[in-house]
Formats: sequence, C-alpha cells, structure tokens
Amino acid sequence: MSGLPLRPISIVTLQAMAAMGVSAHAWADASQQYAQVEFNDQFLNSGGTDKVDISRFNKGQQTLPGSYRAETFVNEVWRGRFDVEIRESAPGSSEVRPCFNADLLERIGVDLRKLSPETTAMLASPDNACLALSDLIPSAFASFDGGEQRLDISIPQIVMFSKARGYVDPKYWDDGVPAATLQYNANAYHSSASGYTNDSQYLGLIGGLNAGPWRFRYQGNLTNSSVGGQHYQTVQTYVQRGFNDIKSQLTLGDTFTDGALFDSYGVRGVTLGTDDRMYPESQRGYAPIVRGIANSNARVQVRQNGNVIYETTVAPGAFEITDLYPTGYGGNLDVIVTEADGSQHISTVPYAATVNALRPGITRYNAMIGQYRDPSLDIHPFVSQFTIQRGISNLLTLYGGFTGADLYFAGMVGAAINTKFGAFGFDATHATASFAGLGTHNGMSFRVSYSQLLEPTNTNIAIAAYRYSTNGFFSLSDAMTMRQLHEDSQLGLMSAMQKSRMQFTVNQTLGSDGRFGSAYAIGSIVNYWNRPGRDTQLQIGYSNSWKRITYGASFVRQYMVNTNKWDNRVMVNLMIPLGLGARAPLSSTNFQYDSADSAYSMQESVTGTLGSDSAFSYGVNANYNDGGNTGSSATSVGANVGYMAPFAQLTANGSTGRHYSQVGAGISGGVVAWKGGVAFTPNMAETIGIVEAKDAAGARVANGAGLRVDPWGHAIVSGMQPYSNNDVEIDPKGLPMNIALKSTVQRTAPTAGAVVSLKFDTEDTGRAAVMRVAQADGKPLPFGAEVFDEKSNNVGVVAQGSRIIATGLKIDAGTLNVKWGDAPNQTCSVRYQLPEQSKANKQLSLTIADGVCE
Repeated sequence: MSGLPLRPISIVTLQAMAAMGVSAHAWADASQQYAQVEFNDQFLNSGGTDKVDISRFNKGQQTLPGSYRAETFVNEVWRGRFDVEIRESAPGSSEVRPCFNADLLERIGVDLRKLSPETTAMLASPDNACLALSDLIPSAFASFDGGEQRLDISIPQIVMFSKARGYVDPKYWDDGVPAATLQYNANAYHSSASGYTNDSQYLGLIGGLNAGPWRFRYQGNLTNSSVGGQHYQTVQTYVQRGFNDIKSQLTLGDTFTDGALFDSYGVRGVTLGTDDRMYPESQRGYAPIVRGIANSNARVQVRQNGNVIYETTVAPGAFEITDLYPTGYGGNLDVIVTEADGSQHISTVPYAATVNALRPGITRYNAMIGQYRDPSLDIHPFVSQFTIQRGISNLLTLYGGFTGADLYFAGMVGAAINTKFGAFGFDATHATASFAGLGTHNGMSFRVSYSQLLEPTNTNIAIAAYRYSTNGFFSLSDAMTMRQLHEDSQLGLMSAMQKSRMQFTVNQTLGSDGRFGSAYAIGSIVNYWNRPGRDTQLQIGYSNSWKRITYGASFVRQYMVNTNKWDNRVMVNLMIPLGLGARAPLSSTNFQYDSADSAYSMQESVTGTLGSDSAFSYGVNANYNDGGNTGSSATSVGANVGYMAPFAQLTANGSTGRHYSQVGAGISGGVVAWKGGVAFTPNMAETIGIVEAKDAAGARVANGAGLRVDPWGHAIVSGMQPYSNNDVEIDPKGLPMNIALKSTVQRTAPTAGAVVSLKFDTEDTGRAAVMRVAQADGKPLPFGAEVFDEKSNNVGVVAQGSRIIATGLKIDAGTLNVKWGDAPNQTCSVRYQLPEQSKANKQLSLTIADGVCE
C-alpha cells in the first residue's frame, strides 16, 4: 500500500461515511457517481443548543484537484509510478477525474495506432488539456484513490500493446547503486570417538563489488582440521555484466560452463551467453504457441489435465497465444474457443516438455574461450566452446555445438521433438582425443530421452533416458584426466569409462484427485568399459496424508560393485504435529531395515519454532540401532538450535552415543556497504534490495521471516528475482505514533546481482493529545466540531464528553481553534501545553487536564 502520510479520520466522518455507504475513493469516468445525501444532524445531538455544521459530510470524501504521483495499475497489472493530473470534471463541479494525454496512454501500454481517427485528433488538439479516458477509449474507465495515491485503469485488451505476461520494460530494469557485499558461512566441529578427537573449522566467503551494470565476484573457502591441516581454495573470481538488448551476460574470469549440452567444467576466460532470466517469466522454458481463429469477440481457455491454465478474450480473426507458463511435464493442451453466441470450438495441442526444448522463435547460445581449469590437474590447455539451441516450431527444437582444446575436439547435433505420444530428445556427439604415446582415440556417444504424461492413468514419466558411448569416446574432462595420469605414469588410476547408462523417473497419482496418495519409482543402470559389473539402483516409494498426519514408505535396492552383493533397504516414516497451532512441534518417526548387515534402526525427532517471527528453531532426536550381524546395539541422542538474529543466523548442535560425542556451532549472514551506510543480514542472495526508512526502526519488512528495520533505518531484502517486478512492503504496525510512512510498498525490477535502494519516506506527524475542554460559560463543546491549529491545519475533532482529540501537533505549546459554524459565536480558542516526552514514551498518547475554550 502506498499513499500520503496516514492521517486521523474523525469519528463523525467515519459514522457519516458508513451511513452513506461511501468509500474514500474518488471515482472518475465511471458510470456511478456519489448520490446527493443529506445527513441527519439529530444523530449528533449532544444536549446543548449549539450544533455543528455537518454539510461537508453530505458527499463522500473528495480528492482535491492537483498533481499526484500515483502507483498506476492497468487491468490490475502494475505499470509504474506516474505523475497524474486531477481536475474538476466541469467548471464549478465537485467531481474530479484523472486527465489523459498521448504520453500517459503510451506509458500505460496503449497502442495509439489502434485508436480511432477521432480519438487521435482529440489527442493532437492543444485545446484538450484534460481528456477523460472514457471519451478516448469506449468501455474504458479510470479511478483515483487519493488516500493510497493509486490510479486504477481498465482498458479493453484490443487497444493494448501485446506483451507477454510478466513482461517488464527494460527501461525500468534497475542496475542498483554502487555497493560492496560480503556473504559468509563459518562453522566449527569437535568430535571424540574411541579415544580419538578431531577438530575442524570452515569459513566460506563470497565477496562482491557493484558499479553500474558491472559485477565483480570472488568466492573462496578456508578449511582447517586437526587431521588434514589448513587449506585455502579459490572457487571463482570473475567480472560480469549484462547486455539487455541481446539478453546475454558477459563473464570474464574463473567460472564454469553451463553444462546445457556438454558436461560442465571449470574455465578461466571469457564467456558470452544467453540469460533466460531476461525473458518474461512466461517466456522461460518450453511451452507451445497456441494458434486459432475466432469468428467473434470470443473467450479462449487453455486447459491441461482439466485445469484452466490460461484464459483471455480475443477479437474476431486469427489469434496467437505465446506466453503460456511452463508446466513441467504436464500433458496435452485443450484449447476451447467460446464464441459470442455461445458456440464452442475445441482443439488439442501436444505438450510434453523434454530436455533442451525451446519455444518457437527462441534462440539460446553460449560462447566461451579461455583456459581449462581443474585444481586437481597440472595441465591447463587452451579451450573453446560454442553451443546454440533454436526453437523451430511447436514440434521441433534443434541444437548443437562443439568443444575444442589442444589435441581434442567434440561436436554435437541434436533435436527435441514434441508429439502427442510424448516428447523425444535425441543427440549424437563425436569426439577425437589424442595422447602422446597412446595415439588418437575416436568415439561416439548417443543419447535418447523421453517424457510423457499418460492421461488415462495420470502416470507421469518425468524422464526416461538412455546413453551409449563407444570404447573410444572421451569427454573433455576424461581426456584431460587421462593425459595427466599418462604424464605421471599412473594410468592404472584412471576412473571407470562409462559405456552405457539408463535412468528413469516415474510418478503416479493414486485416485482421481490424489486422495489415495502418490507413488514414485527411480532407477538407473550404468555399465563401464574398463570395469566389470554394473552399478544398479532402484527406489520405489509411497506417500500420503490423513488430516494433519503425513506418512510414507520406500524400498531401495542397490548393487554394490565392491562387494558384489545386493543391498536392500526398507524405510517407513510418520510425521505428526504435536498440537493445533501454526507453530506446533512436529514429531517425525523413521524406521529402517538394511539387509547388508541385517540391522534395523529407529529414529525419533521433534522439531519446532518459537517467537512471533519463528526466529528461534529447535530440534531433539534419539536413535537406536540393534547392530544386526555385529550383535552390538547402539543408542544416541542429539539436539540442535537455531536463531535468526537481525544481523546473522546462529546455529548450535550436539550429540552423544556409545563411545562418541560431538558438538558444533555455526554463524552465517552477509554485510552490505553503500553510500547510505552499512547493514547486516542473516541471509544473502545474488540480488538484494536495501530498505532505507529513516525513523522506522523496528518496523517489520514482510519479505522475510523476522526481517525488521534496524536502529539506523535499514533492512536487507534477499532473494529478489532479477528482471522481474519485486514488491517490498513495510508493515507500519509498531511504529511510534508520531511517525508515518508516505508509502508502505515499493516495486523494483533489479538486474542480476544488483543492490537496489528502496527509499521509504517517513514524516513526523506530530504529537497526539486528549483535552477535556468546556466553553467559557461552562457549556460543553458541540460534538463533531472541528479543531484547527494556529496555521489552520485540521488536527482533530470534538468527541464525546466535550473532549478534544487532537493529532499532528508539531509544537509543544500553542493555541487550538474550535469551530462548529460560520457565525462569530460558533468558534473559540484554547491554549495547550504538552509535557516533555521521553524517547521511550513515544508510543503513548498524552492526556491534558481540563481547559477552557474562550
């Protein structure tokens, strides 16, 4: 919510508005107008002969003409914060309306080319300084809320620019302010078992500097152990900036390839690639384009598995829907066109997203050149890579690329195909790798994938894939490892070379609405060229809930190559809340049986949170293992606590069992420094916002659990979505009575990695007072009389018992003028003196003793 400083509304005003059914909105260009109502002053009879003039309540609270800075919503979608001119609808009229011109229409998304010639002429005429929206666009209207500084506009979609859902104009993308950031994660661990102790410490750091669109990032960690000693590692160091026009990111330094087509690996060099986040959310991932023809002004619904996922109205003629949100592995789309006469046309569009599929017309690319980087190897050859993907149609996506290095080259081509029988993916990679003294190896690798939702049984084949590689195929990482081992004369240590791999994931909903729970199956089988046996794993499971109780079971069967034996595990779990409240503790019971050693174990844990913001978390657990074949049972107990402090996240844990004990502690958080100061946060993410709200210390920020404005008026909002609209809201509850927020919501669309400043202006609205005042002749003041300060500002009203309720008093001593009519004897003045107020007492209203109004 945004608007002017919150001002008190008198009791009589609220009563009058409630009696008339009038809201505080100033509507314009709407069909309904405020009805003329005369309020009965007998309801306000205070027993005296004096009466207050209440004619001002005969109409709803009016917005005064003037210029306002308003949050503007078009068809319930935020468009920006614009200057809006409010004028009288006619000379001498008490009704007001927003003024529209060509510039404002363009800024809110109207396509001026779609307007009639008469409208275009009206917009071009210099005599039309204040045009009503309904005069420019039939069926359109606008309403302005002066209290919230909000302009709501309704416009037929036919005259709007066609923009994808979630689209934010790049001119509103915010690169943020110059800033330095530091994210840290530190923990310490001590254990003692069978007479041996081990102490270890870890510190992870991610530092950053922002300057305009440029981002510098450094990531490293320090480990120390009483067994392994001390070691420092640099993970990434790079400079990055975005290029909005080509929806790409340029990166220079130590990074990793994206792994979209080829296996990911470390590189020190230059990378330029597509950033999918720069597309509107409805354009990311794969979803088909829906096309059709309407014979009239028709309603178009898109349904998937019986659920409406999109609905719009279209004009007669051909239409095209390009902004469907991706829906996972979904199912075919039913397109229902309902004409104006009620007739319907239904068509089906196949939809089963697979790996590497893109929307028609979308291109994704990645180009890299630099030095191969692997801390475990001594060789770092020059390497280059280029990949490209292109959505050709709803049916077909083509992709390919190459990787080149010293004595190594790999090329790939592939396609993703979407059919009514499911989505298929196929690609082939040829690789050539040469080794000194070992010759040249050539090989091929083929990959096939499939996904589909079988609607009759509601079975979701999330992914089923098979990959086969010939004996001479080397990935770049395998080739570099083999070259290093050959130079070190340690070829015997070469890891297993994969021959084939099959994997699948299947999810099954039981019952038409899932009331019988859901089941899943996950499996993989891997064969190798240079190692006997195969790695095999199968897992099946079931889960369901009854009221607030959740339960499930799973079975895992795994072949262990090192022992040439099968290992079967059965697990059962049950979760029960221990209470009815939202923060009731949760009991979790787990049972497991392991066939490898014929042992079973049980674990019981209770977890929960405390505090109004759930800032404090806790957990206790107990474990029992019967020992199985070893015959040695064991019992252990443990506990952990966590606290989300305003400046950091603190954790501690400990456990003990037979012949061992363990304790640990950790702290994590972040620090941000910018021109406006320094702020701390318990959570740090890539893209953040800095709330700057002077004098609003202690106010809750709704964007995070336990997040509040610190004593210096700052708060850090983490996890903002780049290139999308993010609303940041401050809850004014708990602020001192004399502090008001001019707005409680700010909206921003930061670029990736930005530190954006969100300034919430505050105002000292003055002090409040309650005074019991009588007239000079001892009579009570008329109920509902208005009260003004020395500058003629309305500061309150006379309430029951001849008490003046005044707010917004900017000085501690002065004169208040009471007025209940226009006659000279219908006004009086009273002197007041407010006592000194301590900082700790700002939340309290002040009551002043008796006074006389003369």
